[in-house]
Amino acid sequence: MTLSAVEILRSQSLPMVLEQEIERVILSGEFAPGDRINEKELALRFGISRGPIREALRSMDSSGLVEQVPNRGFFVRQLSAEQACDVYDVRAALFGLAGKLLAERITEEGIEKLKSFIADMDAAVASDDFESYVKINFEFHEFIVAGGRNASLAQQYLGLVKQLRLYRARSLMHRESMQASHIEHHAMAEAIIARDPARALATHTRHVEAAKERLMATVTDLK
Repeated sequence: MTLSAVEILRSQSLPMVLEQEIERVILSGEFAPGDRINEKELALRFGISRGPIREALRSMDSSGLVEQVPNRGFFVRQLSAEQACDVYDVRAALFGLAGKLLAERITEEGIEKLKSFIADMDAAVASDDFESYVKINFEFHEFIVAGGRNASLAQQYLGLVKQLRLYRARSLMHRESMQASHIEHHAMAEAIIARDPARALATHTRHVEAAKERLMATVTDLK
């Protein structure tokens, strides 16, 4: 979003727009986990005073992306391996429920969309196109969560995913991991297409558990 877009939306909800913009900056990797967030720099970027920036950061403190350190300012949250494991465990339970709900509620149009996601990821894996795979992967997961039509679940789940994106930035997905992940995507999609809630619950839960195992195999700081 450009500065002019921020100005256009100023009259609607400036704090909300600022939160979205700061979140975008953080998740883009411009700030690394543990980095101090320069309020003055953000104020200059968005052409506003530091007050609204500080207000947005305080609000974001509860999202898990930033944390306020007394007398020092705001920092991008840095998850330990143990904290990441805890988040993954909660995410697994929520995603399993999302898969179950979607299997119960999916429409024929939704099934075609699901098949399209799988086909696009098939192509990305075949061509080792990691960048495209990651983008489609996020859209695929968001489609599943949104398709369950449970707003509370979606809000909690997407918040956890944002936190984990900070941690996962520490490691790259290898080709073998991408392939293993996509095999799980096929199993998830097959369960949903079959409208089998129990199998969808199991495959979606296991997918997140396996993702945790793959990531934790790349780190050595788990105590």
